Amino acid sequence: MNHFIYKNKSFLLKIKRFFNATTGIEITKYPTDELARRIALLHHNQINVILDIGANIGQFGGEMRNLGYKGEIISFEPTKDAFAKLSKNASGDSQWRVYNYSIGERDGETTINISKNSVSSSLLEDLPQLTESAPEARFIEKETIQIRKLDSVFKELNIENKNIYLKIDTQGYEEMVLLGAEESLKSVKGIQIEMSFIPSYKGTLTFEQMKKRLNDLDFNLVAIENGFYDKKTGMQLEVDGIFYK
Repeated sequence: MNHFIYKNKSFLLKIKRFFNATTGIEITKYPTDELARRIALLHHNQINVILDIGANIGQFGGEMRNLGYKGEIISFEPTKDAFAKLSKNASGDSQWRVYNYSIGERDGETTINISKNSVSSSLLEDLPQLTESAPEARFIEKETIQIRKLDSVFKELNIENKNIYLKIDTQGYEEMVLLGAEESLKSVKGIQIEMSFIPSYKGTLTFEQMKKRLNDLDFNLVAIENGFYDKKTGMQLEVDGIFYK
């Protein structure tokens, strides 16, 4: 689908109606209000380092660059194929570092379930809701990966005294990332984290449980971004919560 960018709302509406009626081309305002709000929060809090945990092939980092973010991005992706694509997408960007391991609650080796669509790969087992809502998310193989606590690698990242934004999208494993980051979180200013209304993976905290966990860590919910929903029923399954101290 083709996308045009135009900021004048009244003109955009007229053009959108015309093209929708005659060509099927969709005209989209960019950035959306949701993304503009995320950037405003980053600017207001003077964020200059993003820790991108669960990077897959670099979708989040690429989006942040498209939105004009100029600071450092540090991405973590454990799976072999996704990491190869992430490395390629980050190449040539001196402010974008990539690491080939998972962030979790311990240091060592573990096994991850690889999904057909790659983005739904998880260290947890799936629940029926996952493939009912997204058949392409089914697990097709397992892969042995490296896992590290954020606390174990934080010093070597050399980001002390920076304004850090922690993005966590680990397909249900978000709680484990937090458990392995007890000391590191003291240096984190903002968190963007996937939160489940209806869990797709075994052991995932619900929205209410995750909100309480982060509140207890002195992070307050300031915004919610749209996420995964069931295409058949329209039921919202996940959102991204944005928290700041």
